[in-house]
Amino acid sequence: MSKFGELINTQVPVLIDFYTDWNESSVSMHPVIKDVAAALGDKVKVIKIDVDKNQELADALRIKGLPTLMIYKEGMMIWRQSGELDANTLIGIVQEQL
Repeated sequence: MSKFGELINTQVPVLIDFYTDWNESSVSMHPVIKDVAAALGDKVKVIKIDVDKNQELADALRIKGLPTLMIYKEGMMIWRQSGELDANTLIGIVQEQL
């Protein structure tokens, strides 16, 4: 958990994709997350977290639906949504936090 604190405590927004490889919606978000990272470059930090490998963190954050997307800024969660989004929508949401 302390490592998670280090990941989210940055000046730039941190977009986190909580996923699993066996969840179809999670898998379909992989190229979207890749596109968002490419489009925004170093303006945002993009992190993918496999909930199967990070169950304690997923439980602490009450991750129920997959994928769950979150944006943190300076250690605070400022946006959260479960389910799929297209790249343009997600880019717009992240840009609002810049």
